Parts: sequence; C-alpha cells; structure tokens
Amino acid sequence: MTLKTKKMPLYIQIIIGLVLGLGYSILATFQGWITFTEDWISPFGKIFINSLKLIAVPLVLVSLIVGIASMNNIRTLGKMGGKSIFIYISTTVIAIIIGLLLVNTVQPGKFMSDETRGKLVDKYSSKSVSKIEFAKVTKENGPLQPLIDLVPSNFITSASDNRNMLQIIFFAILFGVAMVMIPESKSLPTKVFFESVNEIILKIVDIIMIYSPIGVFALLAGVLVQVSEGDIGFAFQILTGLGIYSLTVIVGLSIMIFIVYPFLIRRFAKVKFKTFLKAISPAQLLAFSTSSSAATLPLTMERVEEELGVSKRVSSFVLPLGATINMDGTSLYQAVAAVFIAQSFNIDLTVIDQLAILVTATLASIGSAAVPGAGLVMLTIVLGLFPEIPIEGIGLVFAVDRILDMCRTTVNVTGDASVAAIVAYSENEINTIEK
Repeated sequence: MTLKTKKMPLYIQIIIGLVLGLGYSILATFQGWITFTEDWISPFGKIFINSLKLIAVPLVLVSLIVGIASMNNIRTLGKMGGKSIFIYISTTVIAIIIGLLLVNTVQPGKFMSDETRGKLVDKYSSKSVSKIEFAKVTKENGPLQPLIDLVPSNFITSASDNRNMLQIIFFAILFGVAMVMIPESKSLPTKVFFESVNEIILKIVDIIMIYSPIGVFALLAGVLVQVSEGDIGFAFQILTGLGIYSLTVIVGLSIMIFIVYPFLIRRFAKVKFKTFLKAISPAQLLAFSTSSSAATLPLTMERVEEELGVSKRVSSFVLPLGATINMDGTSLYQAVAAVFIAQSFNIDLTVIDQLAILVTATLASIGSAAVPGAGLVMLTIVLGLFPEIPIEGIGLVFAVDRILDMCRTTVNVTGDASVAAIVAYSENEINTIEK
C-alpha cells in the first residue's frame, strides 16, 4: 500500500515565500546585510522576473491570435472589444474618484513635517530625473502621438521590449482579423499551428510557476533594504512621515478589491466573491511580489480559465488587453499622489484641477506600460498639469513607491480578472461551480 501525499497549493507556497521574504527583508535591514542581499538573494528574484517577461510577449501574441480566430466573425470581435474597453475605462474612473475623495478627506500632505519633506525631496529628486525627462518628451508630443505609437513600424523591434505591448496587441488583432476574413480552408493550418504553440507556452508557464515561491522570496527579501538603503533611522522617518499617505492609498485600493469588484462580479457575472478570490489569489500574490501586470499575465490567464471557468476565447482577448490598458490601482494612486504632493507644498487644487487629474490619469493609464515603475512616469505627466507644483515633489513619494507599486498592481490584476468574468458571463462563456 502506497501513501499519497497531497501537494501544497500554489497560493500557499507563494504566501510562505512572501512572508519569509518580508521577514528576511526586515532582518537584513537591522543587521546591515545590504551587500549580501543585493549580491546573493535579489538576483534570484530578477531571474524569476526575467523568466516571466520572457514569456509575456509570445503569450499575448499567440493567445490573442487564437482567441480572435475562434470568434469566426468580425462583429463578435467588435462587440467583445467594445464591451471590454468600456468596462475597463469605467472601473478606472471609479478608482480615480475614490482616490480623490479619500485624499481630500484625509489630507495626508498636512501630516508631513517640513524636515522630512525636505529630506525626501533631496534624497530622491536625482532618481526621479529620468522619469521627469521621459514625461516631458511625452507631453511635448502631439495629441495623436498615442495613436502613432500604437502602430509599430517594425514588429520584431516591438516584440523585443515588453513596454511595447500595445503594439503587440495591435499586430495580433490585425493578424487574427485577417485570419477570420479569409476562407477557413486556408486559415485552418495556421490556426492549428498557433493553437499548438499556445498549449506549449501554457506548459512553459506551469514550469516557471514551480520556481515562483523562490522567486517571490527573493523579490520580497530586498524590498525594505532597497527603500531604506540600510539607514534604519531614515526608514522609521519614512514610515512615520509617509504612513498616512500610504494608508490613504492602501484604503482606496482595498475599497476596489473588497467592495467595488465584489459588487461588479456578483451583479454582472453572478459569481460569489469567495469563489472569485479563491480562483485568482495566486495571481494576486504574484502581482504583489512582481509589481508587474505583464509578468503576472500568464498565471492570471491560467487561473481565470482553469479555476474560474472563463473560456479561452474570452480570456485570451480580454486579459492581455486589460494588462495593457486597465490600470485601476495605478490610476487611483495617481490621484492620491498628485493631490498629496500639492498639499505638501500648501497648494490647493480646485474642483476643476481635480477633474483635470481625473481625465489625464484615465487617458495616461491606457498607454501605460504594464511593468514596475510605470506609475511614476504617469505621475509626472499628471503633475505637469500644474506648473505651480515643483516637479521634484515626486521625490516625496519615491521612497514608498516600490511598496505601493506592489499593492496597486494587485488591484490592476484583480480588475483584469473581474472584467474577464463579467465579459465572459455576458457572452455566456463562463462555467463556474458556484453561481
């Protein structure tokens, strides 16, 4: 008689890696293990991130082509695409409104001392230079530049950088639409080829996920070390001075995860939030540790299809699109951070000013790269609306951006999965046990 051991669920393994990583991060900060952590621990996290980025472009390209080719007609594609984009933009607007309401109620900028404010600006202003310069270039471009950027001049060049995911999506949609428009007898061999490649890519995802607990541990191990740079005293000043601001952002993100999304999926997808949360929790944990919607996309697709019951036809179209244009958590962060910086410099923003933040943050989120740190570039664009706010004020939030980036990416991924479930239900393409 042989004893069969039950395999530990992936989300439990990721949680263990996450907790151990954070615990080590705190210990390393107090013990001063900065160099050791950077040289011998953090590289394993970078390897994990690179492996996820490696598969992101092929996954998006192939899954979109397969998904579109399975629709059989252009009308179905247009209907699903329009529905997805409308819901994504709607949830983004809701997130920004929640952020603005919270930051105006709490007014976290009033809690920061002048000394802490000045020290943070001095410490991080040099690090924000590249973000500021990139935002200036973006701002100086014409109003139709995003439309120009959408169409790649060289697909191979676009595929070499995950930041060009919108261009990959454009090519994949164009390729898939062309397959639908030609006779099925001619498109069938290509369709079979891409379906086979898609299965291979999903198996590669499974292989990468075996390594995920180690990767998550390595990523989290250096978080506090990177933020404080080994200065324990300054670390506590950060936690004290920026605590209210960080809490404001986290409360807003929590409202999205535990109130807005549960209402939407229960009302429009007829799925219990407990069922939904159990299905996507591994993707949420991975998003928290990687701070990248694109890196998390392979696991998000796998969980939504296998555990939530969303068809591949829907998930392969809606989720890659969402990983690029849906930035609910990031947009909420933009709203809170912009007003927080203004408050820190005793600058009052009018209702009209904050409506401008709403519109700009919504539009900026559509073209934002689904990679760590993209939120700071978006923030500099938003701050550029107000010449009276010193652009160096981005240094105020730079210190805690990495931690908040982890939180807002979790919301982004949750939003992607929520919209996939809603669209799938509306298309009668979801099959969950509990409804």
